[in-house]
Amino acid sequence: MPRKKMTLVASRRPQLRKAAARDWSKEKAARFLSVLADTCNVSEACRRSGVPMTVAYRRRKMDAAFRTAWLEAIAAAYSRLELVLLDRAFNGTEKIVKRRDGSEERMLEYPNQLGLMLLKMHRETAIEAESELPAENVDEIRERLVRKLQRLKKRDEEQEARRAELRSDAPRDGDHGQSDGEAATPSD
Repeated sequence: MPRKKMTLVASRRPQLRKAAARDWSKEKAARFLSVLADTCNVSEACRRSGVPMTVAYRRRKMDAAFRTAWLEAIAAAYSRLELVLLDRAFNGTEKIVKRRDGSEERMLEYPNQLGLMLLKMHRETAIEAESELPAENVDEIRERLVRKLQRLKKRDEEQEARRAELRSDAPRDGDHGQSDGEAATPSD
């Protein structure tokens, strides 16, 4: 006889109950995240995975691992969307133009608004890239950083040696404040 699936119910005292078809499952979560990564659309992910939107948002709020996977899915979809838009801006999209005589001509259309938006988004990165240091300056900076790190390491080692020396000079239990060369005097 096959075992029925059980699910844990969160309440004052956790309890097990029979799993219902509408319950959240790993399969539903995987389907939801897959559709979210494909579409970058929460409503569509909910519809295709059979998960109510309120349940998905509650799950995201309560489950850190699911929240992380949600963010990764959105990031993947966003990156793919950005690539598609860049492709359209650079290569255009095919448009069919019908003439009055009924003939058709295919041409490429370049969306100016999309290009302007992408320029605006990446302007600071492009300016930053133009102001990058020449390669010879990078080598010089690298050498200066290595020398500085070596000086810091030497200073740290010297400080550690001084601390160790101070620890060895410090009185220990049973020394009663004696230093080298002093004789112990009996106390009354």
